[in-house]
Amino acid sequence: MTQLTAFHGTTILAVRRDGATAVAGDGQVTLGQTVIKKSAKKVRKIYNDKIIVGFAGATADALTLFEKLEGKLERYNGNLMRAAVELAKEWRTDKYLRRLEAVMIAVDVDNTFLISGTGDVIEPDDDYISIGSGSVGAQAAAAVLMRHTKLSASAIAAESMQIAASMCVYTNDAVTIEEL
Repeated sequence: MTQLTAFHGTTILAVRRDGATAVAGDGQVTLGQTVIKKSAKKVRKIYNDKIIVGFAGATADALTLFEKLEGKLERYNGNLMRAAVELAKEWRTDKYLRRLEAVMIAVDVDNTFLISGTGDVIEPDDDYISIGSGSVGAQAAAAVLMRHTKLSASAIAAESMQIAASMCVYTNDAVTIEEL
C-alpha cells in the first residue's frame, strides 16, 4: 500500500463552489477495530483563519504537521502553495518528519492541495478532493452532487460525508465542517 491509501481511520473532503470552500472531516477515531472516540476534530483553521487543514492518519503526527505548515505560512507570508511545497520537501527529507504517518488537505481562498510525506503536493483538477478510508465514497458523492445539484460547497461536503459514513466502517457521521 502507498502512503496515500494506507490510512483507514478517517475521511476528509474539500469542496469548492461559487467562491466558497468547505472542508469536512468525520469524528471517528479507531484503534485497531475499536472505536475509541466519536467526536474528534480533524479539520481546523490555521494562519489567522485564512487556511483550512484536514488530516488523515496519526493525530500526534498531524498536529506536528499543522504546526510545521503554520510555520511555513508565517515564513512565506501566507502563500499556501509555497508553504505546501516547502513542507512536503522537508517532510520527505527530514529524518524525523519522514516517519510521520499522515496525509493532509490544505485550502485557502484560491488553492486546494493534498500534501503527503512522499513529497506530493497535488492540486486536484476538479473542485473537490478527499483523503482517508472513506475518500472514494465521499469524492464520488461530491462529483455527483456537483454535476447534478446547485447545493452549496458546505451542503455538498455534508451530504457527501454522510454517504461516506454509510459505507465506510472507519468513518462516522459526526462531521466537522469549516468554511472560507
